[in-house]
Amino acid sequence: MDHSGHGMMMDLPPFTLGRGLAWSADPFFLIACLLGLALYGWGVVRLTRRGDKWPVGRTVSFVVGVLSVLLMMCTKLNDYGMVMFSVHMVQHMIISMVSPILLLLGAPITLALRALPTAGRGRKGPRELLLMLLHSRYMRIITHPAFTIPLFIASLYGLYFTPLFDFLMGSKVGHIGMMVHFLAVGLVFFWPIMGVDPGPHRPGYVMRMLELFAGMPFHAFFGIALMMASGPMVETFQNPPASLGIDALSDQNAAGGIAWAFSEVPSVLVLLALLFQWYASEERQARRTDRAADRDGDKELEAYNAYLASLNTRGG
Repeated sequence: MDHSGHGMMMDLPPFTLGRGLAWSADPFFLIACLLGLALYGWGVVRLTRRGDKWPVGRTVSFVVGVLSVLLMMCTKLNDYGMVMFSVHMVQHMIISMVSPILLLLGAPITLALRALPTAGRGRKGPRELLLMLLHSRYMRIITHPAFTIPLFIASLYGLYFTPLFDFLMGSKVGHIGMMVHFLAVGLVFFWPIMGVDPGPHRPGYVMRMLELFAGMPFHAFFGIALMMASGPMVETFQNPPASLGIDALSDQNAAGGIAWAFSEVPSVLVLLALLFQWYASEERQARRTDRAADRDGDKELEAYNAYLASLNTRGG
């Protein structure tokens, strides 16, 4: 019986981490990841040759983000994820909640805007098209919390608790499309919250934290629903291959535990990144104020002192 949904006969041995991490490349994700690394590397090299600096931390973050996608999609984890709900859930959580955060901290859009050459007057090159997209109404809609939070929630409940999941798992194209969707949803959800790139929707830090926590309880409830279910809820994983030696319900419970636990991990990561960005922003503001005071001899303070003196005079 074909359990893979990809038209391949797979009698996988029982899952171990060693077996899961064995190389098994998905051509689409392999090419996409290598292309992403190459383009980012080109941007960094271009800036460096020009004498500009690019933070090493951003490069490391982006590379680790791409490698996390590669690890999920180009190893046997991807094969096991076709027949084991628990392994699939690890893939989903990493690709939708860890990879996007790392990629966004790499600031790829900022790098592209700085590295791409400006087209001549009246002409539109890649840089101009990217700026048009960033300022478009479409981008304002898809990065607004009224869109991103429901989409984030629907990607769990609307996918796993309807026949859509089984349909997508039934073909290679469907499975790739679903994984790309998970990554895209993660990117548009976390970009307005903690992305360092410019974007059309960028609220204050308190609002960003509220946006972050608005979606997470639904994530936790989804995990609890899977853990507490009395029978298999997703047809794809109802009859795991005998060679795996697993029980479908126990595996589903494990998948629920993974989903529940992962609702905490990104929250902590993003919260730390946000607090760091907030602190850095306050530091920059303080330095700007100090520089302005140095330039104008602190006229604001002098004016305030003069105002106090005038009050005293009136009071006298």
